[in-house]
Amino acid sequence: MLVDRDHIGLFGKMNSGKSSLMNLLTQQETSITDSTPGTTSDTKIAMQEIHGMGPVKLYDTAGMDEESNLGEKKKSKVLNVLKECDLVLLVIDPSSIVSKTEVLVVELARELDKQLLVIFNLFQVNDQEKIKTVYSSLPLLKFYPSLAINVIDAEKRQELLHFILENFDSRNHKMELFPFVEKDEFYVLNIPMDEETPQGRFLRPQAMAEEYITRSWAYPVSYRMNLGVARSENPKPEKDRFDAFLNSFSRRPKAIITDSQAMDIMAKWTPDDIMLTTFSIMMINYVSKGRIIEFYEGIKAMDTLKKGDKVLIAEACNHSRIKEDIGTVQIPNKIKESYPGVGVELNFGREFQENKELSKYKLIIHCGGCMISNQKMQSRLRDLRSVDVPITNYGIFLSWMQGGKALERVMEPWR
Repeated sequence: MLVDRDHIGLFGKMNSGKSSLMNLLTQQETSITDSTPGTTSDTKIAMQEIHGMGPVKLYDTAGMDEESNLGEKKKSKVLNVLKECDLVLLVIDPSSIVSKTEVLVVELARELDKQLLVIFNLFQVNDQEKIKTVYSSLPLLKFYPSLAINVIDAEKRQELLHFILENFDSRNHKMELFPFVEKDEFYVLNIPMDEETPQGRFLRPQAMAEEYITRSWAYPVSYRMNLGVARSENPKPEKDRFDAFLNSFSRRPKAIITDSQAMDIMAKWTPDDIMLTTFSIMMINYVSKGRIIEFYEGIKAMDTLKKGDKVLIAEACNHSRIKEDIGTVQIPNKIKESYPGVGVELNFGREFQENKELSKYKLIIHCGGCMISNQKMQSRLRDLRSVDVPITNYGIFLSWMQGGKALERVMEPWR
């Protein structure tokens, strides 16, 4: 049987301690260590089982600062290894001057949305004091967790493993789209198609929900709500239609998954005995691999907003936007109405990753993330944690706007 191993690469300058770190991880002389620059002439590979993580493939790479034609060939191969890795361990000797090597590794890891951890190798006791200088020379390091140890000290292995396990999200951490779906039960997908809805297909979250529920031996049923009528002065025709739909089942649906923009209606119309949540919340829980609590906690920042504060709305993709777009029109309008003087800015696609002023925002409101990878989402969350900026989600925000009861209700299925 093929084993899906996490790929972990060790990167850095010559003589920074990469091979010693490799030996510390494997508990054997996997790599030759010597003070001679360029001792590791090619990438060394080791297969290992790490308790708490599972099977991994370790890469001990050559130093990328060798100034020669051969050095350039080594560097090219090392960069290709980095592209394959799930986790980048950047080994830095704090007593040395930050070079193009460290800058290149960090910038490429960010470009590729790689998980990166920094290992400061303390050759001397007083090297700990020199770490501040490294951060001054390479400010991007602030976005990544770090550990300072002497990598030739065998007693530091457990501390190293604990550090990696605490900060690395394994590819083997599988997520269920709906952990609450039960066999042979009905689940309603409320899809109020608007002018942005593409012809001939469902949006990705809707299609994923339908497929997952069906694969789980349950029954997805789609309902198209007429939001125009539901929000009109006479909503009764749509309310009667919705009630008749729910009453047509032989037994109550277990849950309704709704478009987030319909929460102003669904919070009032969904019977108390039916669970309620949104596609956006479903997706952000899935893409963030279960970190929904971070987005739930993040909405509390709305209670502290004041004039002059800034909120960033982050759209993961660059879809065509018309009229009442939820990210560029609906949410900004709601903030401006309820919080006069609070600025709203938007980032699309890679603009978020390239935003060097994330710390200026009081809150990030993120879309469901249906068009980005888990790797990219994790990268965004790590950046925000490092600058202590809270994040929430479209579905959570629009539910919160309907009151605390509505918010708790849409979160309940995920608890």
